[in-house]
Amino acid sequence: MKKAYKNCQSCGMPLKKDKFSGGTDQDGNKSKMYCSYCYSNGEFLNPEINTTAKMQNFAKEKLKAMGFPGFIAKFFTKSIPNLERWKKE
Repeated sequence: MKKAYKNCQSCGMPLKKDKFSGGTDQDGNKSKMYCSYCYSNGEFLNPEINTTAKMQNFAKEKLKAMGFPGFIAKFFTKSIPNLERWKKE
């Protein structure tokens, strides 16, 4: 059985904040690792975001667009390199 994560292992978003409760695997089952904003049907939705730095930048900009101050956005994204998707980098 796959481990269930509390946060998306690509962007770090809490999975409970995902309006779809997670992305989907290729077989249509809910992903226990990734949110619906990062992952659908077994594939990452933004293939151009293929490094830790690109994901941190992307997530920071999304958070700022949602009204979070820059220093908070930076704080929330500093753990992205420790997520499962990026550990092999």
